[in-house]
Amino acid sequence: MLKQIEGSLAVAEAVAACRPGVIAAYPISPQTHIVEGLSALVKDGTLKNCEYINVESEFSAMSASIGASAVGARSYTATASQGLLFMVEAVYNASGLGLPIVMTVANRAIGSPINIWNDHSDTMSQRDSGWLQLYAKDNQEAADLHVQAFRIAEELSLPVMVCMDGFILTHAVEQVDVPDQDDVDKFLPPYEPRQVLDPADPISIGAMVGPEAFTEVRYLAHHKQLDALELIPKVKEEFAEIFGRDSGGLIHEYLCDDAETVVVCLGSITGTLRDVVDQRRARGEKIGVLSLVAFRPFPTAEVRRVLEKADRFVVLEKAFSVGIGGIVSSHCRAALRGQKFVCHELIAGLGGRDITVDSLHRSLDKAVKGEVENLTFLDLDEDLVQRELDREAQIRKSGAIPENLLRDYAERLAENKEES
Repeated sequence: MLKQIEGSLAVAEAVAACRPGVIAAYPISPQTHIVEGLSALVKDGTLKNCEYINVESEFSAMSASIGASAVGARSYTATASQGLLFMVEAVYNASGLGLPIVMTVANRAIGSPINIWNDHSDTMSQRDSGWLQLYAKDNQEAADLHVQAFRIAEELSLPVMVCMDGFILTHAVEQVDVPDQDDVDKFLPPYEPRQVLDPADPISIGAMVGPEAFTEVRYLAHHKQLDALELIPKVKEEFAEIFGRDSGGLIHEYLCDDAETVVVCLGSITGTLRDVVDQRRARGEKIGVLSLVAFRPFPTAEVRRVLEKADRFVVLEKAFSVGIGGIVSSHCRAALRGQKFVCHELIAGLGGRDITVDSLHRSLDKAVKGEVENLTFLDLDEDLVQRELDREAQIRKSGAIPENLLRDYAERLAENKEES
């Protein structure tokens, strides 16, 4: 059903249409509207036969989801940022136990310093947790991916994170074709768990495993992720047959067939990059966008197929590995192992900083000319950075970096105001 609706509420309605048996809820911005929306749907009877649990922390939310899934309930939760970090021990347990929990992560920067705005540092920190990770480019895909996520999770018996950019998507109001209940019921069969904790047939799960079998356990976790590379495209095709739209899958390609330059990205920046590509195509430049939907499992073959035809690729990343650089770009490089390529890493949008069309054009102009460093921070305030570096060189007890930068920024604003 077409609605003009906030992204979070569209996701809440899509999740409700999947008929979860247990929802474990703890609020944290920017995902709070999702669990609030689900709470309202449970209260008014739209979502029936669902236990809505108000827990005391994110760790409890994942723990409750694990317990519910283990006894055979379709289970869902949502979190963001520090909340995801707080539940990390249980996050690893969920995947290690092979429980098909679906969790929305409304992507938000992690501290310190405290920042509530969007980047991908939270989910990237959990890229090796054993969960599948799917990234939505817009609110339509965010709603659709949740329906697909339950299907994928339950066929593989693996948990799935659906990642949507905090505030940019969660709080944006736009037209979304919210999945209808009848269509969801056709697409998503009733949950039939592979394993169930039953007092009448007691077993233990999460038992200790020693060196004699631990390698095999971890190998099987990897093997199941590889199985997802085959399943995800099939689920996308079946979804399209029922719902009549192309959503999900492993990747999205935009004008990549003849592209000499390909920009690789995740999430909502896809739309802005497509606009930039359209503008550059209009002036005769051969350029395209490769948007990754699946980051775990990483679609190595698909990425290689697209990038090996280009002269260069630029990876726009909303997170990075401190001390080495881009995360997604390292995966792209690995996909092209043994081949010649030119890769530029563009770190952008950290802590919610705007990624403007003009800034993207300037960076791409330099990349095409080979005038940009392999690792670049988009719109980095070099003056502000240099002030702090100079201070640290002069004063041993120079104080906390975030507070120093804020003071320097305020002083510079005051100076500029006086000059004007």
